[in-house]
Amino acid sequence: MKCDIAMTRVVSPISPIWCPGCGDFGVLASLKKALSDLQIRSKDTVIVGGIGCSGSIHNDLECYGIHSLHGRLLPTAVGIKLANPRLTVIAAGGDGDGYAIGVGHFMHSLKRNPSIVYIVMQNGTYGLTKGQPSPTAVVGYEGNVDMPFDAVLTALSIPSTTFIARGFSGNQSQLTDLMKKAILHANSNLGFGFLEVLSPCVTYNDTYKEWREEIYDFDAEKGYDPKNRVLAFSRASELVSQKRIATGLIYTGTAKSLETNSLNSEVPMALQDISLPANIPRYEELLRDFR
Repeated sequence: MKCDIAMTRVVSPISPIWCPGCGDFGVLASLKKALSDLQIRSKDTVIVGGIGCSGSIHNDLECYGIHSLHGRLLPTAVGIKLANPRLTVIAAGGDGDGYAIGVGHFMHSLKRNPSIVYIVMQNGTYGLTKGQPSPTAVVGYEGNVDMPFDAVLTALSIPSTTFIARGFSGNQSQLTDLMKKAILHANSNLGFGFLEVLSPCVTYNDTYKEWREEIYDFDAEKGYDPKNRVLAFSRASELVSQKRIATGLIYTGTAKSLETNSLNSEVPMALQDISLPANIPRYEELLRDFR
C-alpha cells in the first residue's frame, strides 16, 4: 500500500511576533549571522524551539525546525543529534522553559555533554503569560522573594561541562562571536555548547539600562583564562556578590561527548538501511536469543 503522507512541510520564514525592542531580535540576528559566516547549510541545520516568546525563533530561520513540548526541547535536540551527529543541532528557548519545568533536562544535558548548542534567552520574566517572575527574576520583581537561579554557576559546578558562555543582546558583535564558538565546539564533537543570552523583555521587565551597567566582560579581562574552571567559578561568584553579571566566554574544557560514549556505528542511525531484506540476518540473530 502506497503512502503519500508528507513527513515534512516546507514553509518560508515568517516575521517575528515579538514586541518592538525585544532582546530576542538581537539573538535572531546574531544566530543568522553566525550560521551564515560559518557557511552551515540550511538542510544541515535543525533548531528545536521551546515554549514562550523565544520558542518561536525557529519559525524565523530557513532550516529544519521543531516546536517541542514545554521544558522538553533538550531531550528532543539530543535525540536528533544521536540519530544524525552530522547535523548542526541548536536548542533555543527561554529561562522559564529551561530553568523551571525543564531544569531537570538542563542538569542532565550538562552532565551528559551532548554535542548540541543550547541558547537560553534570559529575561527574568514569563513574558508570554504577562510578566510573572521566572526562576531568574531578581528579588522584588513582581513580589518575588527568591534569589535568582544562576545557570552559569550551576553549569560550572558540573565537572563534565565543556562550554559555558553568556552574551547580551545589546552587544551584537560579542554575541555573534560566542554563537560561532558554541556552534564550532558542538560541531567538532566536543560537547554541550551552553550559551545564556541576556535578552530583555521591554514590555514586562525592561532591563537594558540595568544590564548595561551590571555586565562584566571576561573577554576583555587581561589574564583571564577560560580553561581554568576554578578561576571561572571564583570570578563569577565574586561578581554575583558585587551584583555584577559575568559575560563572554566563561569556561571551555574537555570531556567525552555523549555521542563518543554512546554511538558505535560510523553510519548515523537516521541514514541506516532499515528495510526488511537488508536486515533479515540481524533480525534472525536477535530472535535466536528468545527461542
